[in-house]
Amino acid sequence: MAAASTISPKYRVSIPKSLCDQLRWRPGQKLVFIPQGAGALLIAAPIREELVGLARGADAEDYRDRNDRY
Repeated sequence: MAAASTISPKYRVSIPKSLCDQLRWRPGQKLVFIPQGAGALLIAAPIREELVGLARGADAEDYRDRNDRY
């Protein structure tokens, strides 16, 4: 689904409601702009509570620390 928007004189961008509904974005939710080539990637910032347990069960056996890089 293609959606378009215009940057206002105050550099604000409106996101179409249909896109927000599809991506389950809520009013007040933080979004992150990631520069990519001649454009930008827009993603929802993860909520801390959603990250809990993300690495549970990960094997740290071959983990490289910053001290091991050089």
